Amino acid sequence: MSAEKKESKVKHIAVAGNIGSGKTTLTTKLAKYFQWVPHYEDVENNPYLYDFYQDMPRWSFNLQIYFLNSRFRQIIEIKRGNQTVIQDRTIYEDARIFAPNLHAMGLMTTRDYENYLGMFETLDSMVEPPDLLIYLKASIPALVNNIQKRGREYEENLRLDYLRRLNEYYEGWIKTYEHKLLIIDVDNINFEENTEDLSEVVQRVQGELFGLF
Repeated sequence: MSAEKKESKVKHIAVAGNIGSGKTTLTTKLAKYFQWVPHYEDVENNPYLYDFYQDMPRWSFNLQIYFLNSRFRQIIEIKRGNQTVIQDRTIYEDARIFAPNLHAMGLMTTRDYENYLGMFETLDSMVEPPDLLIYLKASIPALVNNIQKRGREYEENLRLDYLRRLNEYYEGWIKTYEHKLLIIDVDNINFEENTEDLSEVVQRVQGELFGLF
């Protein structure tokens, strides 16, 4: 089977990782290299994100519902389309990492959390996992460095314990993920600035999707 025919079967690649792990950067670079269509997280037009970082208990449920709806809509578009799409963050991260963490920290009520999970489970029954999940594993210092470097105003109030707990949830989720998975150690691979490191990531992605040829 030719590489072209192999590639035509690949429709959905997703990049997962904590805040500041480099998801958007890697999504952009892989989309350019493979000529995939990038789908980004709706940050600039998100009506809840700034308010959430100012008052998490008040806006946590609203924010998570917004993300759930946005990512489900992306998945429907991917399924209906005929192009290969790379998605910045997955629908699973909202339900397996962010919502449970908010609930555990007392930043989302049990009533809202159970309501949210019910909606996620309904939507999850209608979607399939991506052809490949790329997980960007990063330490807290690496995350903080990247967050400070990009200088988003609404992220200035992020607490270290919030990032640390998210990392713990990510590690727990990845250990139970049962579909095709590629883990990239962000602390040791600088795909943003080092072309050799980016080439290594590209080769690993090719190997996972199309095999070695």
